[in-house]
Amino acid sequence: MAMPETIDPSDGPITLVIFGASGDLTRRKLIPALASLHSKGRLPPNLNILGVARSDMGDAEFHTLLEEFLGGDGMSKPTPDQWAEFTSRIHYIHGDVTKAEDIAEVKRKLAEIEGDGRDGNRLYYLSLAPSLYQPAITGLGDAGMADDANCWRRLVVEKPFGTDLASARELNDIAHSVFREDQVFRIDHYLGKETVQNLLVFRFANAIFEPVWNRNYIDHVQITVSETLRIDERGEYYDQTGIMRDMFQNHLLQLLTLVAMEPPHAFEAEALRNEKVKVLSAIRRIHAEDVGRHAIPGQYRSYRDETGVSPDSETATYAALRLHVDNWRWQGVPFYLRSGKALRSKSTEIIIQFRNPPHMLFPLAEDEDIPANTLAIFVQPDEGFQLEFQTKTPEAGLQMRKAELEFHYHEAFSGQAIPDAYERLLLDALNGDASLFTRADEIEQAWGIVDPIIAGLDLPQAPRPYYYSEGSWGPVEADRFLGSDGRAWLQGGRAR
Repeated sequence: MAMPETIDPSDGPITLVIFGASGDLTRRKLIPALASLHSKGRLPPNLNILGVARSDMGDAEFHTLLEEFLGGDGMSKPTPDQWAEFTSRIHYIHGDVTKAEDIAEVKRKLAEIEGDGRDGNRLYYLSLAPSLYQPAITGLGDAGMADDANCWRRLVVEKPFGTDLASARELNDIAHSVFREDQVFRIDHYLGKETVQNLLVFRFANAIFEPVWNRNYIDHVQITVSETLRIDERGEYYDQTGIMRDMFQNHLLQLLTLVAMEPPHAFEAEALRNEKVKVLSAIRRIHAEDVGRHAIPGQYRSYRDETGVSPDSETATYAALRLHVDNWRWQGVPFYLRSGKALRSKSTEIIIQFRNPPHMLFPLAEDEDIPANTLAIFVQPDEGFQLEFQTKTPEAGLQMRKAELEFHYHEAFSGQAIPDAYERLLLDALNGDASLFTRADEIEQAWGIVDPIIAGLDLPQAPRPYYYSEGSWGPVEADRFLGSDGRAWLQGGRAR
C-alpha cells in the first residue's frame, strides 16, 4: 500500500503536540519516524512540533535529547542539514498535564507558534502513562482546546486503552465528553506495519485466494507474536498487566480480524472498521470456568527474579489460546493465538493451514504423511509470504516433495526501505485517515473477549503458569495443547 499523500499546506498551520515528550516512546519512535518522514520530504512545510513534559529544559537541550535514536528500526536518518532544518520546527515547553495552569501555558505557546492571531490545526498525541490520559483529555476540554469550529483538532491515544472492559468504557466516555469519535485515534502500531496492510491487498486484490479463504478449505489458523526480550525494568508495570492485556487484547486480536474479516465495500475507515467489529462480535466468548480447556499460561523461569516482580507472582509472560469465530465463513475453524516474552526469536507470523486433499490418489508408504498446504505470512522481521505445496520428484516414480513459492520484501523492493509503522500512522493521523486506528466499539469488543479469560486464569481451578526456559518456544504444555487437537505449532510453515 502506498504511503499517504502529504497534507495540503493551504489548509493552514498544523502543530503536533506531544504530551510526555521526554519519554522513551517519543525519543525511540515518534521523533525518529517524523525525522525520517522529513528526510524523505513527506512532512508538510506548515507542520510544527511542540513537546510537553515535566522536565525543565529549553529547546536546544530538548533537541539534543532527541538525537540518540535517529535512524533506528530501518528509518531514514536525516543528514546534519536535514536535522537542523527539522529541529527548527521543534519547540518545547515544560508542563504537567494534571495542572490547569500548565495546560493554559501550552495553549499560550500554541498561539505563539501558530502566529497571526489565528488558531491552527492540532494533533494532540498522548505519549503518557495511561493513568494520565483522563486528566490530559479533561484538561484539553476545560481549556477549550478541542473545539474544531475553525480548524481540525485530533487526539491520538496510545495503548493500553483501559485495563478491562469497564475502564475502557470509562475512558471512551471521557474522550467522548471532549472529542467526537471521529476526532479520536486509538493507535496500535501493529496495524501500521507494511505486511499487515499488505494482508488486505493479498486477500482482496487477488481473486485466487478468496474462494478458498473459508471453512471448506482451511483447517486452522495460527497467529504468533514472539519476543526475545525479558521484562527487565518493566517488572512493576508488567506484573500488574500480564501477557493477555499486553499483547492479546490488542495486537493478536487485530491480526485475527484482518485474517477473518469480510471484504469491506471500500477501503475507507468506517467500512474497514465495521467489518473488523463484526469479526470481534462473532468470536465465541469463553466462560471463565472453561478457560483451562482453551488457554495455556506460561512464565519464563527467571521472571520472579526481575526487579519489581512479586516473588510469588503468577503473572503469565506467555499464553496460548484457542478461539472460534462463529459465522458462516469460519464455523468450526480454530484460531490458535500465542505470544510470549524471552522466547527463541522475535517474530510475528500468521500461518494458514489448509485441509488435506479429501482423497489421496498417489501411493504412500505406510508411515508416510503428506503435509497439507500452508501459507505463511511474515509480519516481522523478514516481511513477506511463503506458500508450501507438493510437487513430484523427477525420475522417482510418484514420489513427492514439498516446494515453496516465496515473496520477500527485501528482495522484491531491493534498496527501498520499508516504512516504520509509526511513519505511516503519524501521516494517517495528520491526514485524518482513521482506517488503521481502532474505534471505540472495537476496543470494547476486544476487552469483552479477553476479560473472561483473564478472570478465568485467576480462578483456583485454572492451571497455574507453566514454567519455560528463556530462549525456548514456551512451555511444553502448549505443544500438548495443540497436540490434543491433532495439530502442531508451525514456524514459517514448518512444524517445530
